[in-house]
Amino acid sequence: MMAATLRGKQIASLRRMINLNTGVGDSTVGSETPFSILIYDKHGQDILTPLFKVKDLQEMGVTLHLLLHSERGEVPEVPAIYFCHPSEENLTRICQDFAEGLYSAYYLNFISPISRQKIEDLALSALQAGCEANIKKVYDQHVNFVSLEDDMFTLRHQGSEALSYYAINCGNVKDTDIDIIMDSIVDSLFSVFVNLGQVPIIRCQRGNAAESVGERLDKKLRENLRDTRNSFFTGLGTEGFTAGQLSFQRPLLVLVDRNVDLATPLHHTWTYQALCHDVLGLGLNTVTVSEQDSTQSPSSTPRTKPKKYELDNRDGFWMSHKGSAFPDVAAAVEAELEEYKQAETRIKDLKTNFPDGDTIDLLTDNTAKLASAIKSLPELNRKKDEIDRHMSIAMALLNNIKSRKLDVFFEAEEKIMGRATLERPLLEIIRDSEVGSPLDKLRIFLIHYLCCPNMADNEVDEYATALADAGANTAPLLYLKRWKSLMKMTAGAGMSEYTGGVAKTVSMFSKLMNQGSQLVVEGVNFVLKENKLPITRIVDHLMELKSSEEEKEYRYFDPKLLRPGDSTTRTRTQFQDAVVFVVGGGNYMEYNNLVNYAKKKSGTGSKRVTYGCTDVVNAEQFLTQLTRLGSEIS
Repeated sequence: MMAATLRGKQIASLRRMINLNTGVGDSTVGSETPFSILIYDKHGQDILTPLFKVKDLQEMGVTLHLLLHSERGEVPEVPAIYFCHPSEENLTRICQDFAEGLYSAYYLNFISPISRQKIEDLALSALQAGCEANIKKVYDQHVNFVSLEDDMFTLRHQGSEALSYYAINCGNVKDTDIDIIMDSIVDSLFSVFVNLGQVPIIRCQRGNAAESVGERLDKKLRENLRDTRNSFFTGLGTEGFTAGQLSFQRPLLVLVDRNVDLATPLHHTWTYQALCHDVLGLGLNTVTVSEQDSTQSPSSTPRTKPKKYELDNRDGFWMSHKGSAFPDVAAAVEAELEEYKQAETRIKDLKTNFPDGDTIDLLTDNTAKLASAIKSLPELNRKKDEIDRHMSIAMALLNNIKSRKLDVFFEAEEKIMGRATLERPLLEIIRDSEVGSPLDKLRIFLIHYLCCPNMADNEVDEYATALADAGANTAPLLYLKRWKSLMKMTAGAGMSEYTGGVAKTVSMFSKLMNQGSQLVVEGVNFVLKENKLPITRIVDHLMELKSSEEEKEYRYFDPKLLRPGDSTTRTRTQFQDAVVFVVGGGNYMEYNNLVNYAKKKSGTGSKRVTYGCTDVVNAEQFLTQLTRLGSEIS
């Protein structure tokens, strides 16, 4: 049976689709699964990429997988499985396929529901092409989200700017545009809970985009629950989603607006996964590293070539260490490499120290050992590939840490957010040409500006001048000035406190690394910190039903109650499951912080938290959006 995670349930839904919606959720090629062609749009590609490798698709009978808008030729006698949004552009191309008679059987699967009018238009095109008999099934799949982890999802990757912080907050955005964005988010969240088979209790802060999403999602869930013949949450009339998936323990959905915390997306980080995202641009669980080209001659000028690495749940090292501090990861890579070398030496010794044949027992013993070693070779080779991959990634990260002095920024930002005194004045760090890039300096100042309740105008101007002299674009500051004044006018809504002290700064690498290691670097420091980020604190208060400002500020919706907004029968039982969704972009720091929170709570009762966001953005991408917003302010 598939694991009861959002990712696991989405995989089961997509396996059913590839198996022609026969109800077979997890089968390989055989009598149940014919050979087929899989055709998807770019959003469909993003949904499939983190879940299935080419080998997985082949095992399910997929012989070809192609983009909808690519050049495709006629393939007779093989069913074509379409997986795409029901957009006008996509439907036009599907109708073109009908007219050209590319395939003998069409299984149309739409990521989000297709309207009745568009269904009728499709039917008319099929009649005109004379292929109506070839259209076998049309399905609304309700899988409009991208699962990156068992407990993390996002709504978009390609085309994510349509749902970005900029799109929601730009000054000239029209009400009709906002409606489209909100409806798109609601459609995706509805898909999430259809796959989970659960109706959530919704909490959202007042007066922002998250509240709009909460109101609309409550309405959509109510409408579906009222439709007893076709509701996804009663187990009636919907193939693939049965009452057996339902749970008596309802989850909490916490809808958070990005404006509640603008500092964390700008923060330099020190954990492996978040560093890969910040420094190397991790996307859809794939990271690209520039490596020296081994094919060139030693005498020529060194050149690099990009190498892509997939980082997912099939990578044991990644799963064990993605949330670990980078120095711990570097130490673990070294330990794994040493372990591999010892295993390799043992196998070589068996080959060279084979007995002369005098002792039969010794010969038999060594033969058994050699057979065992040969049997372990595939696993050893897999381990070597894994070590090489993470050694390459760790070296790329370390080179950035050393060249940009990222440990200096991380430590200083931790102290700023923890209200601790800096060892070195911030202005001095910004003016130091030996430390960081212009973007690094802009990030740390903006965090300081956001966390400092009252900065004099002349002080802000002094920082802005120093940043401009360092080569930074200070347009984001214009936007944050306006944002801060608006937050003060609305009684501090969105102004989250960053609390907690910072731990002692320790030098790690010289202690953890063996002498002569490639990863040794002296003088790199990092700060150990166990604080809850603002969103984690909000989630804690709402899951534990603590009496606090968060509890009072967050609206309560229960789609199962008779009247919308009726909070008189609120549940007073603490929640074990929560889905936390950030409207306006999320990041791996918040995800890791919530994962750690859930682990710590396991001692007082199992807590499960799933993190979602409209799009996953690193600091550079978020700064680009803030720059656009600031540039629009005249």
